[in-house]
Amino acid sequence: MAAEPKEVTAMAATPPPLTLDTPAVDFRLPATDGRSYSLDDVAGKNGTVLVFICNHCPYVKAMIDRLATDARTLMAEGVGFAAICSNDAEAYPEDSFPAMQRFARAHALPFPYLHDEDQSVARAYGAVCTPDYFGYDGNRRLKYRGRLDEGRTSPPPPGARRELVEAMRAIAATGVAPSGQVASIGCSIKWKPGA
Repeated sequence: MAAEPKEVTAMAATPPPLTLDTPAVDFRLPATDGRSYSLDDVAGKNGTVLVFICNHCPYVKAMIDRLATDARTLMAEGVGFAAICSNDAEAYPEDSFPAMQRFARAHALPFPYLHDEDQSVARAYGAVCTPDYFGYDGNRRLKYRGRLDEGRTSPPPPGARRELVEAMRAIAATGVAPSGQVASIGCSIKWKPGA
């Protein structure tokens, strides 16, 4: 895929169809809080959510505070949570590690915000956009590849379902993936040249 011009940062991308029961891939990445985290460190007994985000994407900016709220809800229910930024920070300085640290503080993110500088974790997971959600059961098998909610670059309509929260609660309770998952949409991950 050809690299998109810098000024076209909002070009929308959508993840491919869900492949259920794919196992989560282990990793160890530095976080904005000064620590490094592995999958074991962020996984929860009732499931785990990994979401690929970045700082500059208008889709992420529009939902980040709702994401933090929903993450707090799920973390209180035993679901582990982490966000990963894999964008090329050289081409997109707003997604650099220092900028990630400022972003995490500004939005009081309750989960580790991890830096995938070499983009190997995004590739291992098959992440394609920001935001891109991966919801795993307690056995770390993929059960959800949907979206946070109906919001895009503006808030969802009043009374909209909290799709990620509902899905992870169902997975924790039954181990069954919810049907009718709607794929997330967002900016494409900014791959490094030659990647």
